[in-house]
Amino acid sequence: MLLTGAMAQIPDFSLETQALARGARRVGGVDEVGRGPLAGPVTAAAVRLDPARIPQGLRDSKTLTEGRLQALAAELHQVAQVAVAHASVEEIDTLNILRASQLAMERAVAMLDPAPDWLLVDGHLVPAGLKGRAEAVVKGDARVMSIAAASIVAKVARDAIMVDLAQQFPGYGWESNAGYPTRAHLQALLDLGVTPVHRRSFRPVHNILYQENSLTT
Repeated sequence: MLLTGAMAQIPDFSLETQALARGARRVGGVDEVGRGPLAGPVTAAAVRLDPARIPQGLRDSKTLTEGRLQALAAELHQVAQVAVAHASVEEIDTLNILRASQLAMERAVAMLDPAPDWLLVDGHLVPAGLKGRAEAVVKGDARVMSIAAASIVAKVARDAIMVDLAQQFPGYGWESNAGYPTRAHLQALLDLGVTPVHRRSFRPVHNILYQENSLTT
């Protein structure tokens, strides 16, 4: 659901400015998308904005229309330092979704060159690989411009992956639900079964597999 009007908080550049005032030379924002879906990877982006070329209208990706998301992501790739990385379904099932999300963020940051010397990370926790040079910002995608930019880039990148996967595995509605457990997706799981890109550690998928195994033993 999009947040509009007074409900939508406008992020600013104040935390980046504070970090620069403390001596940081390159400040980046980090965010991930895709922790809740039943299928597909979790995707993270790291973005270092140029203070002189910040796109107009940066917001938390959840508050933007598809058209604005696409336009802002394209502009960010042109005017900012941007990196996108993923953690696979196999890594999600092996590590757990929290650690896989952190791994994707660590990978995205590692791809930035030159590397930021201070990072603003959305959420409550700083990933283990970023400790010592990062701070966690609760609801950072709504408060911090660099994190909002990362949320936009990550969402557009992951949505594109899910559209591609929807063509490979039709019937689950991933082109519109991005793998989230909508009613249609859950019904398709029952009707069509579990695909190789479903997260087997997630309860709705696990339960279906368990039922299938029970019926065949």
